Amino acid sequence: MAPLQTVSRALTRSATAAACRSPATATAVRAMSSTPALRDSSSSSSSYQSPFKGESKTNVPDFSKYMSKGSGSTNALFSYFMVGTLGAISAAGAKSTIQPRCFGPWPKVEVDLAAIPEGKNVIIKWRGKPVFIRHRTAAEIDEANSINVASLRDPETDDQRVKKPEWLVMLGVCTHLGCVPIGEAGDFGGWFCPCHGSHYDISGRIRKGPAPLNLEIPTYDFSDDGKLVVG
Repeated sequence: MAPLQTVSRALTRSATAAACRSPATATAVRAMSSTPALRDSSSSSSSYQSPFKGESKTNVPDFSKYMSKGSGSTNALFSYFMVGTLGAISAAGAKSTIQPRCFGPWPKVEVDLAAIPEGKNVIIKWRGKPVFIRHRTAAEIDEANSINVASLRDPETDDQRVKKPEWLVMLGVCTHLGCVPIGEAGDFGGWFCPCHGSHYDISGRIRKGPAPLNLEIPTYDFSDDGKLVVG
């Protein structure tokens, strides 16, 4: 079956041709319409009802009893006070945790000197740093005292660096960039830092290289029972 639109167009063409021949037929053709009548929109919309039923007004809960009675500036001051108090408590707690580790007294280290033979080095750890302990020979003591102090970069006599001539105690940290020097090495028979070529003599004094100062002397003492107490 041909579609309605095609049939309508065919009828229109035939009617137009007939109208040219007969006025009565033209009147009848003008009464024809190929478009179906539209429904009355007003009648269709009036009969539609929404399937959703409910109240048209939304009930909002009353929160007035939870509202602050004070002004805005009063509330801001209270907030600042609470934040400041919490910060002070946190800082106090952090200080009490960190202070014993960073600022409290460090434990002392005892070394039995009888276990160190003459002419040998011992390295211990104190405050996280190496400590060099040298049991010097008589020849090494004489060599340390024979140096012209005025020619040194960091002038110090050997007596200023030791409490007992045979025992040299110093931190094993290069004063240039903090490396650990090697014992019994270098051009002066003391310590040598291979990182940048600093040479220290048998008294730990800088003699050559970029290091600006002598090796540091830590706090230490000798106990009555023949032990060295560092710290």
